[in-house]
Amino acid sequence: MDIIHLLPDSVANQIAAGEVVQRPASVVKELLENSIDAHATDVQLVLRTAGKELIQVIDNGQGMSPTDARMAFERHATSKITQASDLFALHTMGFRGEALPSIVAVAEVDLRSRRQEDETGVFLRMAGSRLQTQESTMCAKGTNIEVRNLFFNVPARRKFLKSDQTELSNILTEVQHVALANPEVGFTVTHNDTCLFQLTAGNRKQRILQLFSKTLGQQLIPVGVENDLMKIDGFVCQPEGARKKGALQYFFVNNRYMRHPYFHKAVMECYQDLIPEGSQPNYFIYLTVDPATIDVNIHPTKTEIKFENEPARWHILMATVREALGKFNAVPTIDFDQTDAPDIEPLSPVSTMPSEPKVQYNNDYNPFRKTPVMHNWQTLYDDFSHSTDRPEALPSRMNGDPVPGSIDDFIPSSIGNPVSGTEGESLPSRMSTVLDDVPDYVEPQTVPVDPLQQTPSVEAHKSTFRKYLQVSGRYIVASTKRGMVVIDQHRAHMTVLFDRYYHQIGNRQGISQNELFPEMIDIAPADVPVFESILPTLKYLGFEIDSLGGGSYAVNGKPASLEKSLDLHALLMQMIEATKEETHAAREQIDRILALQLSKAQAMQAGKLLSEEEMSQLVDALYDIPDHTYAPDGRPIAVQLTNEELAERF
Repeated sequence: MDIIHLLPDSVANQIAAGEVVQRPASVVKELLENSIDAHATDVQLVLRTAGKELIQVIDNGQGMSPTDARMAFERHATSKITQASDLFALHTMGFRGEALPSIVAVAEVDLRSRRQEDETGVFLRMAGSRLQTQESTMCAKGTNIEVRNLFFNVPARRKFLKSDQTELSNILTEVQHVALANPEVGFTVTHNDTCLFQLTAGNRKQRILQLFSKTLGQQLIPVGVENDLMKIDGFVCQPEGARKKGALQYFFVNNRYMRHPYFHKAVMECYQDLIPEGSQPNYFIYLTVDPATIDVNIHPTKTEIKFENEPARWHILMATVREALGKFNAVPTIDFDQTDAPDIEPLSPVSTMPSEPKVQYNNDYNPFRKTPVMHNWQTLYDDFSHSTDRPEALPSRMNGDPVPGSIDDFIPSSIGNPVSGTEGESLPSRMSTVLDDVPDYVEPQTVPVDPLQQTPSVEAHKSTFRKYLQVSGRYIVASTKRGMVVIDQHRAHMTVLFDRYYHQIGNRQGISQNELFPEMIDIAPADVPVFESILPTLKYLGFEIDSLGGGSYAVNGKPASLEKSLDLHALLMQMIEATKEETHAAREQIDRILALQLSKAQAMQAGKLLSEEEMSQLVDALYDIPDHTYAPDGRPIAVQLTNEELAERF
């Protein structure tokens, strides 16, 4: 009996959908690219429930005939290529003919489309790869496609979708990729009847400023070169704009977004020694190459691309970016503000020139010859050693004048006269009297309490830790009965701050300090949904933030303990990125993440010198916390070295 058989088209499409349609953002990407390939100049994206309920794309492209509209949902049906050689001359985003069949295999789809020369359009309704309705309809020129109830027949895939904020953020990221690659096309994005942003047609720089902060325009440095291998356009950003997380890094080849770690390394080489370690620069680089020299048919998402002669292109890219950064650094900043500037008179050629400086020295100087001061000191010492009743030995003191450089300048006045003392006694007897007042050394008392027990009492801790020593500006060393404890001051401070901020969130009692002049921040459209979701928690931390629309926010208040010098925008971006990484975390876990990010930013860094009192207060506050063994990020706070371990090292 034969056991190998051909799968039905519906099953094959559903299998293919596992690679092409991974989440709502995948559907948005494919539909937007189809609109671009149809030469649309205006594209509208309508979303509901982060694309889970509805994804609608409306464009003014060339539209489709009834036959083309029906054929578009067949597997491997495409208008982009006709033969294998066309793969090496691609000028379109799509070519595989898998997007629409994969989408219709896991969703309900309505399609309306009309060409310019047709009087009526076509309407199709499909679900689960099955055609339900096809008829003529009146519609505008272009294509209007609605995708409803995504993964309605694949409940496991729908169950593992992330939160609405995360899925919406992923969708907006895909919109950014398409919008940056096609600045001549206008885009409008609406979610739950709220317009998130509207992009007008323009050039590349205008599109970057529309999508991201307008202040980013001051950091953009143009790059450009053209040779036989490729053409490079775009922008890199000044080193000062580098970010720890959430860097804006975009590569495009022939107006197609791509990920290329090898080329990314070339850009990073140019920023070496220009940005702090762990930071990432921002860049928007557009490559134009011969389609025959690249291969985009590696993965259905078409974001992995192979280049011919990659090492040569790598060096060209690195040289181009280095040249742009070199020109930026070579141009000094000119300050035209002359307010309160000192008046500098111009040099007059007829004025008297200053005389040449001359070196003066003493030919009779002998460093080995005793000076009068040394002689007087010796005279005082000899007279003091043999007799205290010979005032004639000090002729210079007969008239009450002190001898310059004499012992009077070194003995405290409380001891009295160096010769006769305050009461006529000699200096040795006077010194012995002073030393008699010094108390004897007292052996410090020890308390038989171990401060590193699981639940040590505060009193036992305070009596056991007798002395603190700071090492390398990073560690606090404390002596204990069993040996010594080395505490990481940064992690200890971070733990103390985390405990305070986390309790503020739990008690809904954030302490805010109002700003005299509100600080304005701009959030990228893709990050706005995540930022809106954490605004209530930020309020409990002490932030007072109001939305101004269009991704702009006014910070009217900050936590009272927040340092003035802290980069607020960078801090909020770190919180957004940390929240996006924990996309499926519960509300309590998100609260911990935000409290941890604020604590990390506020905690004292390595190299900060602390006084004895500051170290004592930090250690006391640390051991007042029940869980003081590990920092909130899981790293140990203190290390104990016992007396036995120390003895083994000697």
